[in-house]
Amino acid sequence: MKTDTVTLDAIDRGLVHALQIDGRTPHRRIGEALGVSENTVARRYRRLRTAGVLRVVGSLNGARLGHHAWTIRLQCTPDAAVPLAKALAARADTSYVHLLSGGTEISCSAQTPTADESEALLLHKLPRTARITAVSAHLLLAHHALPNNWAGPAQLTADQIALLAPPPPDATDEATDVALGPADRPLFALLSQDGRASHAELAAATGRSESTVRRRLAALRRAGVLTFLVDIPPAALGFRTEARLWMSVRPSRLTAVAAALAEHPEASLVALTTGPTNLLAAVNCRDSLDLSRYLTERIGSLDAVRALETAPVIRTVKRAGALLPPDR
Repeated sequence: MKTDTVTLDAIDRGLVHALQIDGRTPHRRIGEALGVSENTVARRYRRLRTAGVLRVVGSLNGARLGHHAWTIRLQCTPDAAVPLAKALAARADTSYVHLLSGGTEISCSAQTPTADESEALLLHKLPRTARITAVSAHLLLAHHALPNNWAGPAQLTADQIALLAPPPPDATDEATDVALGPADRPLFALLSQDGRASHAELAAATGRSESTVRRRLAALRRAGVLTFLVDIPPAALGFRTEARLWMSVRPSRLTAVAAALAEHPEASLVALTTGPTNLLAAVNCRDSLDLSRYLTERIGSLDAVRALETAPVIRTVKRAGALLPPDR
């Protein structure tokens, strides 16, 4: 089902915001926060998930383990764009695979655990075909905004948020000592498909007991290694124009500009990068006129931005989780 056939009311939007706060919050607690029954929350979630509009995705936060994050751009011929984007989306180490501009460019994110894996990805594992005319990869050096904190779903009051907020990740050095083992692979694989999978389902997938799975989930979340993201098209929330921005910013002002962008409600990603530009942003606007105003008024007011390249997203093949259904 396409997103423009599904209308979200106030309860739906509250549900989306609640899941952004904590993707595994029980339906009962969400109902308490929204002032509706547990059954109503469960029914609304099933409807949106069945429609392909909303799901929760468990994601590996590689930064907590010292992994490398990349943004990759591929220029290609128009006939190659869709199959190449689907090939990239099918990989377990990619996310946010988009067709940009006139359909001749693909953008995606990737994580690699080691320098050797980075080299293998960039030199050997990316698709190779004469229909790819250019490839560039940019290491993400620091994040100032991430999709799980995007302001687009914001709907709830401070009191409601306080009721739903999970404990923050452990900030101590010991938190980064969580090593992933073979049994964690099926755990993450299932959570990448359904972040709200029950402990019984996770136990069956991993061969562990439910109590062991429960403790492992808690440890991974406490360490910040496992995060839960709301996977929803921005269009479902009324943001029908997405774009990727690559900016060249005066180095002495780079951190300040990144921090300013991160405060913009339009921005769902702000990151410092390597390459000919040094700042990447993903923005979500109501329409093309809204994007125009954002570029000329919000970005235009930042004097340290020396150059700006804008690429509208024309199709999303993959967001935070697994490959999207073909009709999307």
